[in-house]
Amino acid sequence: MSALAPALQSYFTQRLVAQRAASPNTIAAYRTTFSLLLRFAAQRVGKAPSKLDIGELDAPLIAAFLDHLEHDRHNRPATRNNRLAAIHSLFGYLALHHPEHAATVQRVLAVPPKRTDRKLVTYLTEPEVDALLDACDKTTWTGRRDHAMLALTIQTGLRISELAGLTRQDVTLTTGANVHTIGKGRKERRTPLVPPIRTVLKAWLDERGGAPNDPLFPTSTGRRLSRDAIEHRLTRHLRRAAGNCPSLATKHVTMHTLRHTAAMRLLLAGNDITVIALWLGHEQLSTTNIYLHADLSHKQRAIDRTKPLTARPGRYQPDDTLIAFLESL
Repeated sequence: MSALAPALQSYFTQRLVAQRAASPNTIAAYRTTFSLLLRFAAQRVGKAPSKLDIGELDAPLIAAFLDHLEHDRHNRPATRNNRLAAIHSLFGYLALHHPEHAATVQRVLAVPPKRTDRKLVTYLTEPEVDALLDACDKTTWTGRRDHAMLALTIQTGLRISELAGLTRQDVTLTTGANVHTIGKGRKERRTPLVPPIRTVLKAWLDERGGAPNDPLFPTSTGRRLSRDAIEHRLTRHLRRAAGNCPSLATKHVTMHTLRHTAAMRLLLAGNDITVIALWLGHEQLSTTNIYLHADLSHKQRAIDRTKPLTARPGRYQPDDTLIAFLESL
């Protein structure tokens, strides 16, 4: 067995799990990245993945792997950059534990991410929100579950992983009603609940029953809903809602769109961008700034507050000889 195999194993067990306490989603994404990379490298080099050496994963091979992701697997540049971030993380670990491969490591770390176009975020308007929630058939158990689940997401902006991981005890409906989550980067937060959502959740919890640790939104057999299942339920309700609100058919709507909708609601209500960042659990304020670009009304209000220029046209002339001297330098 080469040095790469034990190094990769210790990277997952020591660095990601023990030291960084990485989330299951992060570990799953990194696992997929290195499974793809090792299979690609094994085919290129002609060795079994367990026989590959660190030096064989050089910068040209990493670059070829990234091209393979884009052209053969048809991954978007954003996905390519996420895979590269995982590779950079591993090679940063290798730099500390295998200095004999320092030259190879530095060249791999120098492989740059690809610049991508950042599109305006998609979010739902209030009529679209109403149409989506009305599309849930509240005469059925699954319809009432989905209505409560989508209404909670639209108000709180929870990530789909946070939503899927909720249990009954994560919801507090007494004074200071809130939902408790442990989100990206193991950050714990409590998101307040407005009275209408509090009413919806109270009715759902009364019907749901169960132990405190049971999933808040389970399947019909009591198990936790998967991410794919949640997206499937959303797609089903969107098809029905589009009949009453045709604008929904023109938008690509996912559960993350509902998160954007929550953020835009807060922004349109006049909340500061730093408050929205705390609400969504963003680590960097720059992540939240995308909502400023999406809202034209904010830009229009900025224009309305701007006073017209009163300066007279013409070339600036200093009114003092000493100032004139300084300006000429």
